[in-house]
Amino acid sequence: MKSFVFDLRTRLVFGEGTLKDLGALAGELGLTRTLLVADPGLVQAGHAERAMGILAEAGVAATLFQDFEADPDSAMVERGRRFAEPLGIDSIVGLGGGSSLDCAKGINFLLTNGGEMKDYRGYGHAQRPMLPMIGIPTTAGTGSEAQSYAVISDSETHLKMACGDPKAAFRVAILDPDLTLSQPAQVTAVSGFDAIAHAVETYVSKKRTPLSACFSREAWRLLEANYERVLSHPEDAAARGAMQLGAYFSGCAIENSMVGAAHACANPLSARYGTTHGVAIALLLPHVVRWNQPVSGNCYDELLNLSGQNSSKSRVTSLSRRLEQLIVCGNLPVGLREVGVRESDLSVMAEEAARHWTSQFNPRPLDVSGALEVYQCAF
Repeated sequence: MKSFVFDLRTRLVFGEGTLKDLGALAGELGLTRTLLVADPGLVQAGHAERAMGILAEAGVAATLFQDFEADPDSAMVERGRRFAEPLGIDSIVGLGGGSSLDCAKGINFLLTNGGEMKDYRGYGHAQRPMLPMIGIPTTAGTGSEAQSYAVISDSETHLKMACGDPKAAFRVAILDPDLTLSQPAQVTAVSGFDAIAHAVETYVSKKRTPLSACFSREAWRLLEANYERVLSHPEDAAARGAMQLGAYFSGCAIENSMVGAAHACANPLSARYGTTHGVAIALLLPHVVRWNQPVSGNCYDELLNLSGQNSSKSRVTSLSRRLEQLIVCGNLPVGLREVGVRESDLSVMAEEAARHWTSQFNPRPLDVSGALEVYQCAF
């Protein structure tokens, strides 16, 4: 058995109504002046105002930053840094989906260590301490609350940069299923499938460890069993909570094993066409699973055996087929043509995918010809 290191840096607080604990947790960390990073949708839903009220009752002054969009880029993060710099904050609270959490981390990098986001591409480039942070995900998706990485797009090239450092991990993550009840159905579908993809890709990653595999399996078990339920019964708090935990476990798996070819191939699609990350993943993951089948078939079968479908009369015979069923349930697109991809772009996209950092973790080496094959199958 190969050696590995496991370090769980984030304290998890899970349960319905746990947002109310934000003030006490902030007090335990010694927060007094914080920046609340929340996207406009969360502000409109009233979640940001509620969080600020809880913090105020605990004696923590909070200032709201919401001037960013989905899939934040380096320019948005820089706006956040300029906004926060004169405030004298001693902490940051990220409230929202992966975009809010990643933007919060990005602002922290620049505010405490200076420079530009591209300076932190890779891992371990923050030389000075970073501000303590609390992460409060309102979607079951990226698992950013469990990771020490911020995924930020370069505002010029539009390519995603993974910027990581141990100091960028949230001190506390609050998972309150009640906060996910206001999600639009499309957000639930897209973010949920992203979490499912994390479970699948981390389970076969070349960097996989026995412990990361435990997180991947439990993530898959929770997510696969509840994805259809939260779409058909969005008010089911228990199913929402299972999805949140599943996304968190997927994030833990990413932190310890990384993802693979589906994410490598999704990045050029988002950069060139502006395709939402979760949609890009859904377009590609079943085809990547088929492409990886010769080297990872046993692992995929193990996941399928955890599926409730395995014992039903309508048993599916492959993981890729089960993923396609979930995609249809989520009303997500099933071909690259549906999102406007031109066939003439596939070769260039394949070159970009083969260079993407996550390609090195895929169990089957992803070169240009392999990425092109995946794109052609998805077209």
